[in-house]
Amino acid sequence: MFAPRTTAWPLVALFTAGYLAPYLLPTVVGRLDSGLPLSPTQAGATGSALLLSSASAGFLLASRVERLGARRLARTGLVLAFLGYGTAALAQPVWAVVPSVLVGGFGSGTATAVAATRIAAQPDPHRTTALGLLSVSALAGAVYLTVPHLGPGHGLPLAAIALTALAVWPSTARLATAGTPSRQGWASSRLPHRRPGTTLAACMLFWSLAQNSLWGVSGRIGLTQAHLTEATVGVVFAVALGAGLLGVTGAGALGPRLGRALPVGAGTVLIAACIALSASATDLTTFATGEIAWNALYPIVLSYVIGLAASLDPRGRWAVLVGSASALGTAAGPLTGSVLSAQAGFPVMGAVLAAGLLVVAVPMTAVALGRRAPATVEVTEGVEAVEIVEIPLDTAAAGPAAPGRLTPAS
Repeated sequence: MFAPRTTAWPLVALFTAGYLAPYLLPTVVGRLDSGLPLSPTQAGATGSALLLSSASAGFLLASRVERLGARRLARTGLVLAFLGYGTAALAQPVWAVVPSVLVGGFGSGTATAVAATRIAAQPDPHRTTALGLLSVSALAGAVYLTVPHLGPGHGLPLAAIALTALAVWPSTARLATAGTPSRQGWASSRLPHRRPGTTLAACMLFWSLAQNSLWGVSGRIGLTQAHLTEATVGVVFAVALGAGLLGVTGAGALGPRLGRALPVGAGTVLIAACIALSASATDLTTFATGEIAWNALYPIVLSYVIGLAASLDPRGRWAVLVGSASALGTAAGPLTGSVLSAQAGFPVMGAVLAAGLLVVAVPMTAVALGRRAPATVEVTEGVEAVEIVEIPLDTAAAGPAAPGRLTPAS
């Protein structure tokens, strides 16, 4: 008999706490701009600094999670997120808000690093990732619907991130057993599949930069170019994130049936079209169509990319490094979007970002074609879950990127 799959809910909760700040980036940057004496470019730079701090945590901790202890690191990250974002929400002087945001960003990155490492060791990392994206999309959507009705000021979205970190804290008690790396013994001490991993990380840096260059200025596009109110823009974002929920649900249900190359390659091409459409919006219909379609596709492709990174190293190091490269691109996004839009306008910004996405879709698809998702079988009669080793697509291939090869290095 086959046993039902179990879900590592502590990892889903930790994933949600780590990813919430990037999901709330438009309202965080918009509120910093309107609630503090900062220009749009300065507010975008602050958002970039937050995410850069988060990315630095990932790079620093990529190979140290198990050595330092997942529970200890997760709790440290959540404490830093709560204190950093909480202080930034309550403070008024810019000199106090910005450093506090950086502390919170490092906490978010620490939580994300722990979650990514443990998710990579799951029998079905794609399913756990999809549930994490589902959770953070739902929470962010609720915040977008609520915040515009609670009053002005920069503190509300930051307080939401801080309170989420506090709420997730109790779940860390189960990290000692949740997501224990079942494949850790298979991995060499050296980082495997270096060429495809490095290629994927480099592509994800720009992939995320393009996404967040638009995401960081989407609020301003809706307010200034499409001439919408903040409440209307909030509703559009909430509906867009709701579409993301449907997309992630569908991706989780499909799992590896479509492979990884089609969702990653074709999905990135469609995202490029959505970005160009959203950036050129001058009315509610065009703005909503671009944002909703884009947000429906983004988490689908992201879930497959995270699963692809997890397949490159069962110890989760590539998952963390690719995630950190993505966070680095995410960090540069708000500032890049602000500068591009200020110099050339929103439509030109969208066209440039879309063209770049079409370029990086090619090597990302090539990496995906070289990997194959593993199959898992779970039985109930007192026997532990057995994982079937990945089989190379081309048994004659001698390259280190071939699936199933546990070579120490590429």
